[in-house]
Amino acid sequence: MERHYRLAWALLDGGWQRDVGVRVDEQGRIAHIETERPPTGRPAPQATAPAERVAGFVVPGMPNAHSHAFQRAMAGSTEYRLSTRDSFWTWRQAMYALARRIAPPDLELVATQLFVEMLKSGYTSVAEFHYLHRQADGTAYPATNDLWEAIARAADAAGIALTFLPTLYQTSDFGSQPLKPEQSRFAMTTDEFLRAIETRVRAERHLAAPLIRTGAAFHSLRAVPLETLREAARGLSSIDADLPVHIHIAEQQKEVAACRASTGHRPIELLLATGVVDEHWCLVHATHATPAELQGIADARAAVCVSISTEANLGDGCFDAARFLESRGRICIGSDSQATVCPAEELRWMEYQARLRKRRRGVLADAAEPHVGTRLWRAAARHGAAALGQPAGVIAAGARADWVVLDHEHPSMAGAGAATALDHLIFAGASAAIRDVMVAGRWVVKDGRHAAEDRLAVPFKELMGRLALEGAATLG
Repeated sequence: MERHYRLAWALLDGGWQRDVGVRVDEQGRIAHIETERPPTGRPAPQATAPAERVAGFVVPGMPNAHSHAFQRAMAGSTEYRLSTRDSFWTWRQAMYALARRIAPPDLELVATQLFVEMLKSGYTSVAEFHYLHRQADGTAYPATNDLWEAIARAADAAGIALTFLPTLYQTSDFGSQPLKPEQSRFAMTTDEFLRAIETRVRAERHLAAPLIRTGAAFHSLRAVPLETLREAARGLSSIDADLPVHIHIAEQQKEVAACRASTGHRPIELLLATGVVDEHWCLVHATHATPAELQGIADARAAVCVSISTEANLGDGCFDAARFLESRGRICIGSDSQATVCPAEELRWMEYQARLRKRRRGVLADAAEPHVGTRLWRAAARHGAAALGQPAGVIAAGARADWVVLDHEHPSMAGAGAATALDHLIFAGASAAIRDVMVAGRWVVKDGRHAAEDRLAVPFKELMGRLALEGAATLG
């Protein structure tokens, strides 16, 4: 049956509105929005149920457009120096070591804990860029893929919407170099990749209002030869012309240099020249993009997902968000390696990086929306939902009711009105003011608490202790 809500303040397509009535259907979609009270003396339409009143500021839930859930088990454990030349490439060895030993039950527990953390921080959906496909010895699972199922069960347990991105990973470097032993769990043939995605997509078409959506990913141009990428992209389009497709690209300068040495072209330049990139693609990182490449991405209507917390943690570099937005580019955010799980922090540092580049303030605001917080949250939510292929990212009729409620009485919101609520969230309190979170019309966080927190606490702590000991033994 329909549920009825009366929102004190809501960020709608047209801007902030006060005293908003919303009807949500039994599939969790917004059926109707009432933005004005009936004139005095005229009775309001009769509701079939009393409206639940929601105090505070209600904004669209944030899609997390890039996540590697298993890497939550590394957070905080690699922040020590092995040499004066530590980099992404040395960190990657620790990541490979974890990827080789994590078991499906471990992954399910880590992912469930992570997804709860995401929800509490304001992420209401997640794109899981998943390249763990095989058993620890590199052999295929005989029937169902236990690692894939672990992610699905974790998302269901936490109550977060999931876009699952099986990731093609076939080579260790440009020039079709074979996978290394530590990459054996990532292997998948093109036929296996396409068959698995087609099977999942067909099954999902029979679901009424699923919280799970299958897309696809190519790990990178160094991990997928260009001809294979073209062939697989054509196959994906024949399965579903609207399938979300993601790829890591131009994250590291060394990657750009290796691509040029092997092909004579930069990675983004090479990818755009294939002609396969369109509005269903999401290019992850694009840290080292030229102005022409940024314009090319924008012209193709593809999105760029930046994960500034990870890019900073790994020393990748700074994405030129100001130039990309000036090119009418579609930008979204993700938590990636889980160094930080907080959309407000990603957006704050997107603006702060731009300020440091330009040496001025309010760089990513524009004439249509002078409030930096509002502009960035709205853009990342809308474009993130599109990158996930999820009916979310806005509070509008037909969209799923994925909401984040900011507590107007929290100290970080002191002095905030609707116009400045997101400025306060991003620049004055991060996720501290997030009180309630809804996914598909169901409250999954109330008064800052998730129902699964208590039962996860002890087993998660024990697992992290065991993984830490195993990691130390590996290093030793």
